[in-house]
Amino acid sequence: MDVRLKFLGGAQSVTGSKYLLEIDKQKLLVDCGLFQGMKELRLRNWDDFPMDPTTIDAIVLTHAHIDHSGYLPRIVKQGFHGPIYCTEATASLLEILLLDAAKLQEEEAAFAQKKGYSKHNPPLALFNTEDATKALEMVVSVPYQQPINVLESVTSTFFDAGHILGSAIVSLNVEGDSQQKKIVFSGDLGRYNQPMLKDPYPIEEADVLFIESTYGDRDNVAEDIKGQLAEIVRNAFDNDGCLLIPSFAVGRTQLLLYYFYHLLTNKLIPDCDVYIDSPMAISATNLHKLHREDHKLSIGRGEHESIFNYKRFKYFRTQDSSMSINSIQKNAIIISASGMCTGGRIMHHLFNRLSRKNDTLLFVGFQAEGTRGRRILDGEPTSLIYGVEVPVKCHVEQINGLSAHADRAELMQWAGNFKQAPKITFVVHGELKSAHHLSLKLKEELLWPNVMIPRYLESFELFSGI
Repeated sequence: MDVRLKFLGGAQSVTGSKYLLEIDKQKLLVDCGLFQGMKELRLRNWDDFPMDPTTIDAIVLTHAHIDHSGYLPRIVKQGFHGPIYCTEATASLLEILLLDAAKLQEEEAAFAQKKGYSKHNPPLALFNTEDATKALEMVVSVPYQQPINVLESVTSTFFDAGHILGSAIVSLNVEGDSQQKKIVFSGDLGRYNQPMLKDPYPIEEADVLFIESTYGDRDNVAEDIKGQLAEIVRNAFDNDGCLLIPSFAVGRTQLLLYYFYHLLTNKLIPDCDVYIDSPMAISATNLHKLHREDHKLSIGRGEHESIFNYKRFKYFRTQDSSMSINSIQKNAIIISASGMCTGGRIMHHLFNRLSRKNDTLLFVGFQAEGTRGRRILDGEPTSLIYGVEVPVKCHVEQINGLSAHADRAELMQWAGNFKQAPKITFVVHGELKSAHHLSLKLKEELLWPNVMIPRYLESFELFSGI
């Protein structure tokens, strides 16, 4: 049996994760993410898929974030018709995320048609709601730590990655004619000792390891998050403005609500309303009640039962209620998606608030290269929104400790669980600087001998004649 590998995404970038394993004549795709960020990356979403999608036998997902799952409707549109394996909570999240992604694609195409700024005539959606619905019908959910045959000779097991609800480390056991090999995908690893999610599961052995490197070159020390948030809120209100927070709908928004609940109930910030202006975030928050065993908050049991139902939390689903927030001039916290300011309702809030000197914009997560969030954070004086260059006059702040990604020290902590070095380690899902730094740390501190940073569309032969 021969095992080959091709990188279709997630190589020297923090987006578009897709890893193709060819096991003799069978093909397994691990993750199926949408490219986001820089235009040259986003254009890859429109390219012909590097191989015939109808020849892929199955897909395994590490988690539901769009950069790991968002290409599913597109690949289904192109003819993929096999099973899509993931954890139970990931399956629930996919119902929210994929349908929302399809709606955004359709709305963006319609808006481009109306405003006439698309190069296509008529403007096209990458995929639509029908494609997303078909993809969801192919999903097979699997509990954590329960092995399942995903191909004739391949068994997959999901372990909690601690990144978002349902996130998983994927371990693949490949049964050859004479040998058995283990291939491990870290997926996106979460942080240790977080208030809501569990620690990443320790993996002790792998023949081939794929390890993410989003924060492979830096430590994000989570020092006094409550204190940092409280100070930023107080400063924003002292400026007679509002605090606007672009936030990932899944994971980050719920963590922010956890902190704001404690800040408000302990009188560490002035009484104020917190507007959650994201239908997806609201739905994801409700899923935390359904998948109680996948996190540390016992909603409905004891201390945390009313956190998400706190009276100061205002959940806005409709477009009209969202637009009504524009009239609020001061002393309010507004949380909206997307977290990197690449689309969604955050766009109209940015359009209305970036130019307000009294308002404060707070980034609470990683901003990938080429995204609007990254450009604002890097000091770009204007931001192009709805075809208009909006001046950035508001205060811009950032807190790093809220990230759902393991930082450099935590990545090394997780890698340190391996009893011996993997025969091959691929450093993936990170910009080149981060990937390079982590690869050096793995070589120098753990003495791992064969650590590689793959390139987009690069191929490898992993095993021959096993």
